[in-house]
Amino acid sequence: MKLLVTGGAGFIGSAVVRLAVGRGHSVVNLDARTYAACLDNVASVADSPLYAFEHADIRDRAALDRIFAAHQPDAVMHLAAESHVDRSIDGPGDFISTNVTGTYALLEAARAHWDAQGRPDSFRFHHISTDEVFGSLGATGQFTEETPYDPRSPYSASKAASDHLVQAWHHTYGLPVVLTNCSNNYGPIHFPEKLIPVIILNALAGKPLPIYGDGSNVRDWLYVEDHADALLLVLTRGAVGRSYNIGGENERSNLELVRTLCAILDDKRPKPQGSYADQITFVTDRPGHDARYAIDPARIRDELGWRPSVTVEEGLARTVDWYLANEGWWRPLQTRHGVGQRLGVRA
Repeated sequence: MKLLVTGGAGFIGSAVVRLAVGRGHSVVNLDARTYAACLDNVASVADSPLYAFEHADIRDRAALDRIFAAHQPDAVMHLAAESHVDRSIDGPGDFISTNVTGTYALLEAARAHWDAQGRPDSFRFHHISTDEVFGSLGATGQFTEETPYDPRSPYSASKAASDHLVQAWHHTYGLPVVLTNCSNNYGPIHFPEKLIPVIILNALAGKPLPIYGDGSNVRDWLYVEDHADALLLVLTRGAVGRSYNIGGENERSNLELVRTLCAILDDKRPKPQGSYADQITFVTDRPGHDARYAIDPARIRDELGWRPSVTVEEGLARTVDWYLANEGWWRPLQTRHGVGQRLGVRA
């Protein structure tokens, strides 16, 4: 297949690009190269004849039309998005513009391309979203594909809106779509403003390890390469018009997760004295912080035979190893706008 991957220089998008090229697909990587993008993420495939890069913004309809005409993709994998909740609290406009207006522009460009090609049944528009659109769980229960939407942050509200647009374009115009909603991703090449890289890099620098509130907020952690594998599976085998929840089956509270990271670092890069856990610092909670996310992955397991292959302990160890070995990647990114600052407090 020839895939148009939006946001392919980002964290999850680059994992999809690398895996797709490795499996023999042709990939066009469309990325606006905003603050969280890094072309080093796809350096391993950049010289492949199966890979092409297009520097463009998904809100730019003229650029999208040019790219569709030039590359004639068989499918779109739409990952480009503003995704950091704290940044959405401080600046929601960027999230509405990119995640809602950008998705609209991409849907219209994809629909025009699909129409021009004679509306082939084989075309797919795969929209990649988040479990945060479902809101917050209590101590029990899991999100299913039928869970009502209940977004709580500007980020999750913008992703919920984009999900609804994709479904509307399927029902109204017949565009062949599939949707996925994933749990928290982690792994190598994670931009250093997210929780796990923040903890690893602050620990190494001797800085406080900030945990919001009392650290009881629970997330389901999904290794990014497992996620990329699931996304390609849904693209090629998922039922048109259907959504699939992708979870890691690895629930941990934030405090448990940070303590696990500290123990791994104690083993791999021990301090002269004490434990990295001594640097744990509880800070004022994020406004509107969701208590718990958990995914029921029964649909993707039963219909497509997919399950995650990496436990959170295995994945965290691999992630720590990668950051210890790749200072040349993460050090320059720490100077980008807002990285290392406490965001999301303006509410």
